This record gives sequence, structure tokens and C-alpha cells, in this order.
Amino acid sequence: MPYHLRFGEADPLRIRFAISPLWETHSAVRVLARPGKQGYHLPWMRRIASAARELDLGPLHLLMPLHGHSPDFLYPPPLGPAASFEDEIAAVRETDPALVLDDFERALADTPGAAGTAEGRRLLADPAGAVLRLAELLRTAWEALIAPDWPRLRALLEADVAYHSRRLAEGGLERLLGELHPAFAWDAGTATLEVAYRGEHIRPLDGQGLVLMPSVFTWPDVVSGFDPPWQPTVVYPARGIGGLWSASGDRTPEALGRLLGPVRADVLCALAEPMGTTALSHLLGRAPSTVSAHLAVLRDAGLLASRRYGHQVLYERTPLGIAVSQPGSG
Repeated sequence: MPYHLRFGEADPLRIRFAISPLWETHSAVRVLARPGKQGYHLPWMRRIASAARELDLGPLHLLMPLHGHSPDFLYPPPLGPAASFEDEIAAVRETDPALVLDDFERALADTPGAAGTAEGRRLLADPAGAVLRLAELLRTAWEALIAPDWPRLRALLEADVAYHSRRLAEGGLERLLGELHPAFAWDAGTATLEVAYRGEHIRPLDGQGLVLMPSVFTWPDVVSGFDPPWQPTVVYPARGIGGLWSASGDRTPEALGRLLGPVRADVLCALAEPMGTTALSHLLGRAPSTVSAHLAVLRDAGLLASRRYGHQVLYERTPLGIAVSQPGSG
């Protein structure tokens, strides 16, 4: 049975997007324990293999059953649209111990024998102490696995948010939810978002609205089921993951590099999704001033279009830009 998120009258007006470095850390830790989820992330896996071997991720993996409940307090919906890791981990440390024990019991029960292991007994015997240990372990995992690549990851996540925010504005909530992931289905008659997932979960939004959160390491799954007191949230795979770990030169046809120059060609080919100058500079590893200059030239040549979205200017390829950036087009 799917999860059911039931909208009230005010909830469609309280839809927002968010990005969470803590969630990406949690999902990356899960990927390390799930070979079937590595897929697009194999280049990242090879690069961080040595650092990962130095981490004792056993306590976190014990609370990540293959099917079932993971503790919501360890990876809560983000506090704001772009909360920092420091903000999020501070909130974890301040969790009510009563919530912690319930989360531990539910998660351990979903892995046969987990509660009886030495670590399982330790978690249940001292929930408050376990919170601090797990928070420190998450910090170590963040620093080793995610922080070095966070500018690149954030650029992709921000591009996803910009794209889907535009789709929400153009087509409304029903159209957006239908596009986010095949697991999502909107029932207009009951104003319910159905999320195809294992088990059954019913959550009235009760005026809290819904957080839509793109994720890199959640691929290929979607995640929901956050219980009160946590904000109702659905997590879905971000667009553009297929090219995330490739070097800029890997995306750029050689002939196009000869025609436009290698950096300008990289800029054009990197814009598979609408993106701002800062995000693009992170993705390409180039100074914002350099990227900005090349964007201006490509726009003047009719290969890019720009539009303002909030406080930033987004660039996207025109039909001509799409045509010339395809492999073999040179």
C-alpha cells in the first residue's frame, strides 16, 4: 500500500523546497552499505573508499534497516530552505530523549536480532548518550564523505529546485507532483499525494504544508513517512545525477571545444539544467568571474537565454545551444 499525504485547504499554499546536507550525509552512509544503490555514484565510491574504510559506520548502519523505519530524529526535515550542516546537527543533539528511545526501538525491531547486539543494547540503555555519539559520527561522515564535494552537490540540488519551482509556477501542484517521480500520484478527488512505498502510512498535513526535498544519494528511491512532530516531507532523486561525477571535459564534444574554446564549450555543455553563475562555477571548478564572462558571450551568440528567478539569474540553453552541444554535432 502507498503512503498517503492528505492535503487540507491551506496546505497547497505551503509547499516549499529545501536542501539538506545532513540528509545527503545520511543517504551517502546508506549507499555505502547498499551495493545495489551505488549505480551513478561509483566514481564517488572509488574516490572516497580509503576515507570510508577509516570510519566506524556500524552504529548508523544498525539503524538503517533494509526495509522499515529509520530514526527520524537523526535526519529530520531541514529547518529552512538551505540550512547548514552545523544548524542541522545542532538540532539532532537537542532531540528529546523520549523521542530517541522510541525511534531506536522501532528501527532495531525492523532488523531481526539488531536489538540484541552489543551496540543495540548500548543504544537502548543510554539514548541520551547515544544521540551525542551518533551526532559526532554523522559529523565525521560529513567531513569525510560529503563536505569535499558539497559545492558540486549543492549546485545540482539548487538547479533541481530552480527547475521544479518554475514548473510549479507554470503548471501548478498536480502537474509538478506528476513530474517529480513515477512513485508519486496525485488524487484530485481526495486531495491526497500517494507515494508508492513499502508499508502503509497516512499523514494529514493539517496546515503544515509539504517540504519537497531533492537528493543526490537517495536515488533511485523516494522517501516519505516522517511522523509528527516532524514536518511532512517527501525526498526524491534530483535531476542530472547521471553527469554529476563526470569531469567537465567528459561532457564536452571535442569538436565543440575546438569551435568555441574548451572552457566556453564546458560551460555550454554543463547547462543541462537551468543554473546560476555561482552554482555553475562550483560544478565546473572555475572562478565565478570567468564563468560569468563566458555566459555573457554564449548568451550574446544566441546559444543561451537568461531569466531572473528570485535573487539570481538562471541560464539555460536555447534550441540552438542544445543542438550544437549534442555529441557529434561538431
